[in-house]
Amino acid sequence: MRILIVFATTEGQTAKIAHYAFARLTADGHSVALLSAAEARDLDPASFDRVLLAGSVHAGRYQEALKDYMRAQRASLSRAETLFLSVSLSAAGSDPDDWKGLKDCVRRLTEETGVAPKRVEHVAGAFRFSDYGFFEYWAMRWIATQKDDTVEHGEDREYTDWTALAALLDDWAS
Repeated sequence: MRILIVFATTEGQTAKIAHYAFARLTADGHSVALLSAAEARDLDPASFDRVLLAGSVHAGRYQEALKDYMRAQRASLSRAETLFLSVSLSAAGSDPDDWKGLKDCVRRLTEETGVAPKRVEHVAGAFRFSDYGFFEYWAMRWIATQKDDTVEHGEDREYTDWTALAALLDDWAS
């Protein structure tokens, strides 16, 4: 199967997830193309059997590059067998308000781009304190104290469940 992976990342966890998907799907014998949303802007996904889109939520929004790609390729993406991986720290928790917020983010993405992915899955992201600037560091530190009191001061923490992601990819590509 020919699979296109298009992703947008801010701190790098979504890129790590996209590269993992690339390696997993390639190892399963699929022909896979992996591009950032900026690189893929003019690439029509119509020549692929499936399309995996991945973006991360920051302040309730996905990256503009991902939205631009989805708008530019709206017609083909609307016909494609798509999986959207929405990466966020909220997906690591079980707070009903956080999950409602995640669903609202996907709804807004659909409204803004005109693309409703066939399948949407939420994937837990990471705290990357070592990559944050001054203001983001303090904002994320406050969020960490509210959501996971086990995170040490400035400790990078990954919440992505790689085993669950592997099962998800295997199911989607079968």
